[in-house]
Amino acid sequence: MRQVVLDTETTGLEPELNHRVIEIGCVELVNRRPSGRTFHRYLNPEREIDEGALAVHGIARTELDGQPRFAEIAEELLAFIGGAELVIHNAAFDVAFLDAELARLPGEPRQLAALCQVLDTLLLARDLHPGQRNSLDALCKRYGIDNSARELHGALLDARILADVYLAMTGGQGALALAEAGEPAAAQTSAGTQRAPLRLTVALPVPAASAEEIAAHETMLAVIAKASGGRLLWAALEPPQTSVATVERDEAPQRSSA
Repeated sequence: MRQVVLDTETTGLEPELNHRVIEIGCVELVNRRPSGRTFHRYLNPEREIDEGALAVHGIARTELDGQPRFAEIAEELLAFIGGAELVIHNAAFDVAFLDAELARLPGEPRQLAALCQVLDTLLLARDLHPGQRNSLDALCKRYGIDNSARELHGALLDARILADVYLAMTGGQGALALAEAGEPAAAQTSAGTQRAPLRLTVALPVPAASAEEIAAHETMLAVIAKASGGRLLWAALEPPQTSVATVERDEAPQRSSA
């Protein structure tokens, strides 16, 4: 299974107002492990950057003058993500911007959803944690992911952090894969930090009790019932068991008058 965790930074919030992508970061996962392959480009947006966006990512317009335009890296990006499932936090935002960039290219218009499957980790987090904050920073805190280097947003850094968050949110499968591979207890995350092993969600075998063990259990229940005068918490929660009928009672059983 091949997945690509993707993030973008932009000049503003609305692609329909001609805002552009200025940074793309991708991290490849193969069978739920970082492969080491990444895609990272800064882009010349050919327009100014809104002050609000600048405050988020800190990328000044003058830093992008010598960077390629989207059209120059589009085919390289599509080759990297082609055939993979894209893992994106708040996917609607990034997909809308990338679709707008693709629409500017000559030839038949292409859309990301037609080229790749898209998994939105924001929607996944809302299903797992309804009514809670599910920003990337909030999820890092919830799952113990180190995001101390994230003073400002950055596409490649955020993609690496999101990869760790996604693997933690869907942790049962990842932990099982680590256990099968015989890897050490502390796993290295794609952001370079140590993370405690995830709990396995594996069905464990439960051996049936032998006849001798069942008999010994029934005998002990009878002793406890007699010593407590029949004051048994489990008796109020469970149907009467065979062993209860053998306990000596102070009162004779009630007979039906029928």
